[in-house]
Amino acid sequence: MADRESAFGPDGPASSEPSGGVAVDDGHAADRDGSPFRSLLSDRDPVRERDRIRSFVAERVDAAGADGVVVNMSGGLDSTVTAALAVEALGSDRVYGLILPCNKIGAPHARDAEALAEALGIEHDTVHLQPLFAQFGAVVPDRFALHDEPVRSGNAVARLRMAVGYLVANATNRLVCGTANRSELLSGYLTKHGDGAADLFPLGHLYKTHVRSLAAELDVPEFVVEKPPSAGFLPGQRDADDLGAPYEVIDPVLHLGVDRGLDPDAVVKRIAAAVADANVTDAEGSGSEGDGEFAPVDREVVTDLLGRHRATAHKRLPPPTPDADVE
Repeated sequence: MADRESAFGPDGPASSEPSGGVAVDDGHAADRDGSPFRSLLSDRDPVRERDRIRSFVAERVDAAGADGVVVNMSGGLDSTVTAALAVEALGSDRVYGLILPCNKIGAPHARDAEALAEALGIEHDTVHLQPLFAQFGAVVPDRFALHDEPVRSGNAVARLRMAVGYLVANATNRLVCGTANRSELLSGYLTKHGDGAADLFPLGHLYKTHVRSLAAELDVPEFVVEKPPSAGFLPGQRDADDLGAPYEVIDPVLHLGVDRGLDPDAVVKRIAAAVADANVTDAEGSGSEGDGEFAPVDREVVTDLLGRHRATAHKRLPPPTPDADVE
């Protein structure tokens, strides 16, 4: 395993502003300091997780007899953290970055991804998928047209990206290193056989909140951390709008409801208690009784998030088969 400092140090080339301009924080880009929701998550030491993931990547690549990994880089937080950890685990010469924009919305993020790949010192290529996507849309049956179908189109683009990723992996004897985190996996917020397809998910055990802490440990540039999480298929699209809540809410709901097995009412009560405690502490510190900075989570939000988890179980499991042991 390579022993190197992060490429994202304060004097590193990726510490500059993004090529697409400074990201606008819409309130969901990062967890607020002192958020009561963070206290409901299990503690993950970013230093320990950094070492653990580096070892995991190196071991999986070695076990597969592969020459390295391919990472689809979007310019966002998860892919940047994944690529940085892969470089630390394997060395920059064994990590290849693919940057795959498909529309004008993705162009600034693609330029950010290129700058980040340069900072990491990895070989990388940018492939504009719009011509491929347009041809794909032209040959599918008319009744399955992609025009004005954002979900269908987004899934198709995600699968085209992964097809290119596996083409490179097959040609270079590498593994496809997925970038999904636990929040996305448990909520099903990924495309089956698209970004949900990979040979390994180094961040798959970490909620988005934990990934942010890990990014700070890695000195990931602030402009990446501050980007509002987005699938990037539509103008103004945000994960928080698609999922009905920001990750600072999603993460404890999934942790309590899935990891701890609590029912929706119990999840709401646990969060309400944490919010009440935080607001009391805040009021005592400010000397004002006020209404408190933090609001409880609505039961409907909890029910919807846990319902998403159940409904998307097929994305986390291999395809079912008949029982082989039955004659």
